Amino acid sequence: MTPRTALPRWARAALLPLWARAAVVLLVVLALVFAGLSMVHRLDDVFGSETHDRSGPALLKSVRDLSRYDAAAGNYQVVVDLDKDSKYLPDAIQGTRTLYVGAGAVNAYVNLGKLGPGDVRVNDERTSATLRLPHARLAAPVLDTDRSYAVAKQRGLLDRLADLFSDNPGDERAVRQLAARHIGEAARDSNLTGRAERNTTEMLSGLLRSLGFRDVNVSYGT
Repeated sequence: MTPRTALPRWARAALLPLWARAAVVLLVVLALVFAGLSMVHRLDDVFGSETHDRSGPALLKSVRDLSRYDAAAGNYQVVVDLDKDSKYLPDAIQGTRTLYVGAGAVNAYVNLGKLGPGDVRVNDERTSATLRLPHARLAAPVLDTDRSYAVAKQRGLLDRLADLFSDNPGDERAVRQLAARHIGEAARDSNLTGRAERNTTEMLSGLLRSLGFRDVNVSYGT
């Protein structure tokens, strides 16, 4: 019997199915890409980097007068766990998961500019005043960028490759918007508007009594 001759490595690789060879080539290319990125970061550490702010001056776009009284403010913090996956691919190939801590504030205000002629009544002796104000409302949540941050990010292989060609890699707009929405919901559940109305009543009562009014009545409605 003729002994079987050991095939060289390149010949054994040629016997692999087409999909297996394509997978090997893809893995090699990805390894070279990530090795190149790692080398770029190491070069930054070796040679150092400088940051220059070449921003232009801020331009005034518009001005509007405010007639509202900010009577209460709530500070909130929420942990957002946002998971986006593919229907047909495993998360290791395509999918992102971000754990984000969002901190922000919501103001509650009373719009004093909506008062009509019959909403403020004063007696002839100017000793009694009756005010009817609109109900307090909540302003849009404002995230604090100094206290909001991503705790962890998991991205699939295809998402990492897409970031290489993206103008805004690692975009966090989705988690920031979700954090702001949850903060707004928390503000609505915490009765912040009720606190704002009580504070507005105390402010106006103290102001009018300092002007000589002895009886001050403040109510809220449409």
